[in-house]
Amino acid sequence: MGHVCHGLLCPAPPPVLTARRLRHLGMTTMQDRKPVESWLTDMDGVLVHEGQPVPGAPEFVTRLRTSGKPFLVLTNNSIYTPRDLRARLARMGLDVPEQAIWSSALATAQFLADQRPGGTAYVIGEAGLTTALHAVGYVLSDFAPDYVVLGETRTYSFEAITKAVRLINDGARFICTNPDATGPSVEGALPAAGSVAAMISKATGVEPYFVGKPNPMMMRSALNTINAHSESTAMIGDRMDTDILCGLEAGLETILVLTGISTRAEAERYPYRPSRTVNSVADLIGEI
Repeated sequence: MGHVCHGLLCPAPPPVLTARRLRHLGMTTMQDRKPVESWLTDMDGVLVHEGQPVPGAPEFVTRLRTSGKPFLVLTNNSIYTPRDLRARLARMGLDVPEQAIWSSALATAQFLADQRPGGTAYVIGEAGLTTALHAVGYVLSDFAPDYVVLGETRTYSFEAITKAVRLINDGARFICTNPDATGPSVEGALPAAGSVAAMISKATGVEPYFVGKPNPMMMRSALNTINAHSESTAMIGDRMDTDILCGLEAGLETILVLTGISTRAEAERYPYRPSRTVNSVADLIGEI
């Protein structure tokens, strides 16, 4: 039943969504979140930056390891295998176990194995991606493959891109490990998978399915890998448009660090916010 306003029958105003009302509806607020029992953290801009460890990052990783809490280091970079990344991090003083590294290559391989077990793929990428696909039983082929899979590579070949365009035109499904347009390097920005994917899409009229961040599937696959739950997991990242968005859409607590891409001022311009912002992972050591 409505109520009278200005002599007319108007609908009753909606109930105020207080925290108590949200709980009654089965929804939660940040104050209702469970304590953090599992940690996901981005790598570039969070643990390392321009080839150097972020101050406090080695101590942060050590605390994660000694705490016994499940954790994963995430990266959208599909070039390297977890073993490669472990060695690269070790050279910078970060002792991250191989099994604690989760890349867009691993997430892509898992996605394809779930979608089409034992399928075939034409791959533009490096060892991180090809090794992950072999590990799930995929055959790499340029003869009528089920998928064209595009990942990062340091030497994009016009011949390989042309082959990908023709295979997609012939019916292969288009997958890309991540939508990042550029990647970091000591010399400056590098064109990344997202830029090459845009070129292939322009030539074929076919948009790829991106598996890596900000697709929340990347987070969910990571959570499944360590048997973690979204309501008690935090995601640490330096980019609002990938790490924070991805964590938010997967239902995680999100923590923005200011040691990478996004600044505090830039973060305020987005229509969504991290759960909180800290200067660096050094500020989180006491919470683990």
